[in-house]
Amino acid sequence: MMDPTSSYFSGYCMCLILLHMMTLTSEKLMVTVPKGHLVARVEGQAALSCQLSPLQSAEHMEVRWFKGDNSQLVYLYRGGGHEVNGEAAPEYVNRTEFVKEAMGEGKVTLKIHNVSISDGGPYRCSFKDTDFSDAAGMNLSVAALGLETQIHVQVPVSDGLEVECNSGGWFPQPQMEWRNSRGEVVPHSSKSYSQDGARLFHMKMTLLLRNRSESIMCYVCNPVTGEEKRTSIILAISISDPLFSLYNSWMTDVITGVAFLTLFFTILIGYLIWSLRVL
Repeated sequence: MMDPTSSYFSGYCMCLILLHMMTLTSEKLMVTVPKGHLVARVEGQAALSCQLSPLQSAEHMEVRWFKGDNSQLVYLYRGGGHEVNGEAAPEYVNRTEFVKEAMGEGKVTLKIHNVSISDGGPYRCSFKDTDFSDAAGMNLSVAALGLETQIHVQVPVSDGLEVECNSGGWFPQPQMEWRNSRGEVVPHSSKSYSQDGARLFHMKMTLLLRNRSESIMCYVCNPVTGEEKRTSIILAISISDPLFSLYNSWMTDVITGVAFLTLFFTILIGYLIWSLRVL
């Protein structure tokens, strides 16, 4: 005959083991997202992936993607193969593609086509079943590599030569600087930017060169992707150069002449108008 104390103890231990296994099972199942920085290009495609861990089928579950604080529905999949694209926010309708080939292993991907700058930000992917609910977050960064970078040499002034660099079509705001032939940063004279209707940045930077003869480079870099554009120009300038002095003297004469002619014709036109009124 089994000792009642031993039987009670065995039953107690079995209950603890079963309870512990149930707790471990419930704690193990969770939603995970890939590690790493998620970046998409403007007008390109973004892939938002998430999966159950440990691997198990999610075909019978409800899967949702939200933008931000769960207030903006991006996509909804209901278990059993029912895709509900029409309930998504208007800006995402007909721009998303649900990839479910690996759904039997608990892995799903949502592709967003024709990415715009407004698509950047935090997203949440959630799985829901009758006895399970969990979500994981990810952040999407949107980037745009600028158009061709151009350098323009302005009309020389008395104290040097002004060089201007222009580059547009960037996002986010890029790093922009002048560098010499040794790769050293050269302080700029001025720097400004503007944004167009698509929120793309257009950059402008100037540099005043005094008594220098060297190669100067305009360097622009996207802080998210690390992609860069470089444009160089070789300049030879010396304020003490007779040609530079002659040019400035000629420009001064031209400006003085134009001012004199403008004044002369203004007085002449004023006199003619006065004469007509008198007559």
